[in-house]
Amino acid sequence: MGLPISVRLDDAVRAELETQAQARGIGLATLLRELATKAAHEARRVRIRQESATVGAHVAASAEGLAFYAEWGTPRADGG
Repeated sequence: MGLPISVRLDDAVRAELETQAQARGIGLATLLRELATKAAHEARRVRIRQESATVGAHVAASAEGLAFYAEWGTPRADGG
């Protein structure tokens, strides 16, 4: 289990989140944990996509990188 954190919410935000939690039959802390986990996973996916795009742009701008991929080939749908 992770370490607890403290979050200050204004009254309107807290009321809305409590309503959402109640509608799902879970506590506010559980809802906040789920929302934070989902946001962290999405942020990680975005970061990985951005880093992959950076690598791809670097390879595309590099004669050595282009030669490597030309020699390596393109995967075929039949796995061959």
